[in-house]
Amino acid sequence: MSRLQPPFQIPDDLTGTVAVITGSSRGLGASIARRFGRLGASVGLCARTRPNAPSGTDLERVLAEPVDVSNAAAVERFAEAVTERFGPIDIWVNNAGLLGPIAPARDSDPSQVRQTVLTNLVGTMNGSAAFARLARTWPASRRVLVNISSGAATTVYPGWSTYGPTKAAVDHYSRHIAAEEPELVVHAVAPGVVDTDMQAEIRAADETAFPALERFIDLHRTGSWNDPTWISDHLIGLLTGSWEPVDVVVRVPDVPRS
Repeated sequence: MSRLQPPFQIPDDLTGTVAVITGSSRGLGASIARRFGRLGASVGLCARTRPNAPSGTDLERVLAEPVDVSNAAAVERFAEAVTERFGPIDIWVNNAGLLGPIAPARDSDPSQVRQTVLTNLVGTMNGSAAFARLARTWPASRRVLVNISSGAATTVYPGWSTYGPTKAAVDHYSRHIAAEEPELVVHAVAPGVVDTDMQAEIRAADETAFPALERFIDLHRTGSWNDPTWISDHLIGLLTGSWEPVDVVVRVPDVPRS
């Protein structure tokens, strides 16, 4: 069976495109990196541990470094290194994120709360700011900033009192960046539910701490996931302008199912 195509054109070749994906050592970030890399884009990849080059990608088109996204100076250095190696960046995807404690706020480990806020929100702010600063020095072109959000930004799940609010803040922050940087295409993108290590972490939670647990177990049981390539293709649609959501905050539609 052929892979399902989104309802807009996806180019067969992204040669000459430069993409940065944070949090690209596993999960959705690694899938996005693989899709862009296999289509010929040059990719700058970073995570807390150095990401592996995506399979099927020319190593000359990969720069992978360990970067703590909560460290603004480290993010800035990485952005400059990608630019020096490949040229101006066309799309920057702030994907690095942590689930954080799955517990009521009263029972959450303060150190885990702090690290989740630093990664999910401050890391997104650092990446966005570094990209915006550099973009002002480059020739005019379509440049896209994607901040990975979540349905948890707008849905209250008891037990996600850290994760959900950080993603809500990412949404609102993205609206501010869109207003401040009109030369950039800015979107906070909720990818839907994807089968990643984070989902396994959710399914291992204590139902007394996370009452919505059964919903996520059922998603796993029925395989009701959004395909990571489908999500990556929507980001490519943002890059090329073939997908143009009206709002800054947008959710990738679910893969159509027969």
